[in-house]
Amino acid sequence: MRIAINGFGRIGRIFLRNIINRPGIEVVAINDLTDTETLAHLFKYDSVHRGFKGEVHFDSSNLYINGKAIKVLAESDPLALPWKGLHIDLVIESTGKFTSKEGAQKHLTAGAKQVVISAPSTGKSVPTVVLAVNDSEVDLSSPILSNASCTTNNVAAMVKILDENWGIIDGYITTVHSMTGDQNLHDAPHKDLRRARAASASIIPTTTGAAKAITAIFPHLDGHLGGAGIRVPVLNGSLTDFTCSLKGQPTVEEINIAFKNAADGPMKNVLEYTNDPIVSTDILDNTHSCIFDAQLTSIVGGLVKVVGWYDNEMGYSSRLADLVEKIAQFKSI
Repeated sequence: MRIAINGFGRIGRIFLRNIINRPGIEVVAINDLTDTETLAHLFKYDSVHRGFKGEVHFDSSNLYINGKAIKVLAESDPLALPWKGLHIDLVIESTGKFTSKEGAQKHLTAGAKQVVISAPSTGKSVPTVVLAVNDSEVDLSSPILSNASCTTNNVAAMVKILDENWGIIDGYITTVHSMTGDQNLHDAPHKDLRRARAASASIIPTTTGAAKAITAIFPHLDGHLGGAGIRVPVLNGSLTDFTCSLKGQPTVEEINIAFKNAADGPMKNVLEYTNDPIVSTDILDNTHSCIFDAQLTSIVGGLVKVVGWYDNEMGYSSRLADLVEKIAQFKSI
């Protein structure tokens, strides 16, 4: 399968690290408005995930990763991209700008056969895939798919287990999330006045689209989930606090057993179970979507609280690579 990456930012670069050695998949092009020298440097060196364990070189129009040439383009309009001539089977849309069906469609018009958006898609017409949660219910041959968000992948695992075992009545998602490039280094104008403030200086309440995205996966919970985000001054590593009321009345032990069984069984490689008193640095470079913290499970009256950690870059990019690999296997059948 021939892959192109549109947007070589945090997710695009970590995705490439994850996909580069997977058999049957070839990354042949990257589209980004930045010069090749800068792209090569940012791929080779990373402040969170450290140096790439391989060779990285560049010339004026290519990156060379472990000796393999990847063509670098610099087109702001996807319609101008040479996907047809490059025989692109699938585009990873990771700019954050073309998340609608109409935006992603431009890659198909340019000649690509399929697009996976590395973000929640605006509108309801693009199927959302969360591996180990709803991938068996989604047509992987759909021309445009969304891999949801890092937070959605994290909390969807917890929602699925609680809902299937005891039935969720109502719930609230609070993501305590590391700072991202959408925030400001110093106080400066931003459409979200809280995100306008210096990212490393404050705890910053903001929004999350996870609650809305979750209802695309669990439509029967539409109107029963809410959510908020809290940005904290760490480079990477996040957690989701999910508090809910259930139809059943489990004990803390029963909840933890259900998560342990899922981590050892159907959600293996997506969900990890820990009973250790971990902190955010302990989950950096962890490829799971959700690291369930059994020590933090609690029940008060009719309210249940569970907590899942996640490396919001590596965990999400790993699922993105897994999805591409699953699509490639599906198409080879």
